[in-house]
Amino acid sequence: MTESAAPIVVIAAPADDQDRILTEPALEFLAELHRTFDVTRRSLLSQRQSRRDAVAAGTPPHFSSDTADIREGDWRVAPIPADLRNRRVEITGPTDRKMTINALNSGHRSGWPTWRTPTPRTGRT
Repeated sequence: MTESAAPIVVIAAPADDQDRILTEPALEFLAELHRTFDVTRRSLLSQRQSRRDAVAAGTPPHFSSDTADIREGDWRVAPIPADLRNRRVEITGPTDRKMTINALNSGHRSGWPTWRTPTPRTGRT
């Protein structure tokens, strides 16, 4: 650690194996990362909050002019595969009331397993 650097202080409750994980070199590395990137990190967090506030106030999103040809182009995505169009909910184990209600209210077809075992001779349930 350089002489101009502030001492490293861990403000968390001690954890198991803390001395093995938070070694002096590891703490020095974290401190260097903090010193190097903290100003940028705080600036980006502030910009994120400002953007979030603007969107919440009704400001529409801004799209780069570099991608205008993609947005304005005549293109389509592939159709939705059949297995995604016909989604199902299956409860496969012990349930509680909330899980059952959520499955029934999901808007998808529900499947209820019978849990019967085929008989060895006929293979029928």
